[in-house]
Amino acid sequence: MSDPLKALADAGVSIWLDDLSRERIETGNLAELVRDRSVVGVTTNPTIFAGAIANGERYDDQVRRLVEDGAGVDEVIFALTTDDVRNACDILAPVAAAHPADGRVSIEVEPTLANDTEATIASAKALWEAVDRPNALIKIPATLEGLPAITAAIGAGISVNVTLIFSVERYRAVMDAYLTGLEQARAAGIDLATIQSVASFFVSRVDTEIDARLDKLGTDEALALRGQAAVANARLAYAAFEEVVASARWQDLAAAGANPQRPLWASTGVKNPAYSDTLYVTDLVVADTVNTMPEKTLLAFADHGEVTGDQVTGKADEAQGVFDRLAAAGIDLDDVFVVLETEGVDKFKASWVELVATVEGQMAKARG
Repeated sequence: MSDPLKALADAGVSIWLDDLSRERIETGNLAELVRDRSVVGVTTNPTIFAGAIANGERYDDQVRRLVEDGAGVDEVIFALTTDDVRNACDILAPVAAAHPADGRVSIEVEPTLANDTEATIASAKALWEAVDRPNALIKIPATLEGLPAITAAIGAGISVNVTLIFSVERYRAVMDAYLTGLEQARAAGIDLATIQSVASFFVSRVDTEIDARLDKLGTDEALALRGQAAVANARLAYAAFEEVVASARWQDLAAAGANPQRPLWASTGVKNPAYSDTLYVTDLVVADTVNTMPEKTLLAFADHGEVTGDQVTGKADEAQGVFDRLAAAGIDLDDVFVVLETEGVDKFKASWVELVATVEGQMAKARG
């Protein structure tokens, strides 16, 4: 019986797990996923850490020691999360040694800083230095204030996972920020080959927002477009990526050793039960991309996923047709992406509040 995850990897898609916990690390589960499930990277966020810390006794001793040492909640969060990411980086180090673009573990800058460029830069540098592993990625949001922070981090030789990208327009700005950062790094004498980056383009939330608007319109034309926007948006993003890597600007950097900033399909867990639970994996197969999946999606694809070749290259015109029909049906696409980014940043910040509350609870427990 064929292995759908292996077939996906053989098609050039890097499979990253959108989850991390100390339990996964210490029980050998993460190593097992790397060995048996073709997982070659890990992404995290504050909500993931909150769940891990709330449900895992493996953090209790470290929390107790930190509390005894007088650490505040931010210091405890920093210590717990950077330890987990460092240890996960060590598990994935052999993958990174063989395939440097993979074997990566992502950790986010503090989300409350999403609209503060300088503080985001400082957070990125602090996390990079604390994790102290070349296969780490620092997640920086693609807000307007985040764009110069991305450039500064790349320019300082820090590998970056750019997150919360919803529109192709913003994605183009992210790619420009990456190239500018590489140019700054080259001017500073940094070896460009040591810098890796992915651009996390969010998928499922696009369908969730646009489908709700189509349902509200209620016309036959509108309802027939449900479930098409997210994949079309991602395919248009990939076409923009192809434009950039074909440019003279990129070719000059590539000749100096730079690595491409691969598209990463994020938010690939299907929200609508009417759709296939592997939709955002199957329909976005294309080489030299990353698909980061929650475990539920990973296991679903392992069970019944199908790889039927490249589903992205050459489909930009078809994807644009979907967007043209959406606009004709009455969907304000510019407003959609403003709403998605605003909600994305709000959720980003709310996840930090959740993590702080969780850790404060564990600290109170440690005090008895």
